[in-house]
Amino acid sequence: MKGLRKYLKKPWPYWLGGVLLGLINVALLSLIGMPWKVTQGLLFLESGISNYTILNIGIIVGSLVATLLASEFKIKKIKDRKQVITALAGGIMMGYGAKLASGCNIGAFFSAIPSFSLHGWFFGIFAFLGAGLGVKLIVRFVL
Repeated sequence: MKGLRKYLKKPWPYWLGGVLLGLINVALLSLIGMPWKVTQGLLFLESGISNYTILNIGIIVGSLVATLLASEFKIKKIKDRKQVITALAGGIMMGYGAKLASGCNIGAFFSAIPSFSLHGWFFGIFAFLGAGLGVKLIVRFVL
């Protein structure tokens, strides 16, 4: 366990996480014939537990385990009311946007690129540009 803890204690490079996610998604595509869909997995209340629901729960539990093993789990105090309102507004806008687009960033990017779809690259470029603009607006008007 000590040898494994050495690799879990220090952060991994972002590119390695991206490569691993891409490889897992390609493996999933080849095994079940469909890429990963988070929004599909959230429909388990209507249609029973699906493979996607199990994947989504596995990602949440795996993230928690990795965080605990790296001793990085922290519960942070809420700063002020402004932080709560900003977080709620951002979450609502993301959820509404995912519903309007009939999917989310997982389907538009992480599932599209391993599926060799060109629209994933366009989404990635414009998501990056939009996130940069959003950060500048938040820093200027909210923080």
